[in-house]
Amino acid sequence: MSTVVAVNTYTHSVAYLSDKMLTSLKRIILWSGLDPSKLAGNWTLLDRGIRTWLRNGELRSVSLEVYRPVTRSLVGRWDFDIAYSYGVDDDGEMWVDTDAIRFAIKKCGIDPEGCDYRIIADTKPDHTHVYGWGPAQYFSTTGFVRQGIGTTIGAGSLASRVDYWRRA
Repeated sequence: MSTVVAVNTYTHSVAYLSDKMLTSLKRIILWSGLDPSKLAGNWTLLDRGIRTWLRNGELRSVSLEVYRPVTRSLVGRWDFDIAYSYGVDDDGEMWVDTDAIRFAIKKCGIDPEGCDYRIIADTKPDHTHVYGWGPAQYFSTTGFVRQGIGTTIGAGSLASRVDYWRRA
């Protein structure tokens, strides 16, 4: 007689990546001097969308836009781009590099005075509808340059590369 044990590591990778992306967004918000209460109040909704689209392979990226509400102008942006075939041959190791994000915040120099923020998910066309999420347009990045930080979260076959946008 033999026994077989199966573990759905992909489900664990989805949960880990979603949690670490949201936690990284919270750190960016806090370390930039912004109020994290809006993020905290929407955590469940954000997590539900991110997990659904990750699980279905429909999520391309999650972005945090910092902007001035009065002028509707971008102050800075953070993009978490998703890789679905990262570390396919590894042993399911999961990790996060928050030091890289902390260092990048110091370099980009966002002035939080009078700023607000929002989180946008870029999904594939015909993605699964998640209640509470709707269409959004990014603010213009004209006059900004994109700076790569590198892969900051690894979760088995899933990973997230982070870039930030700063004034040129």
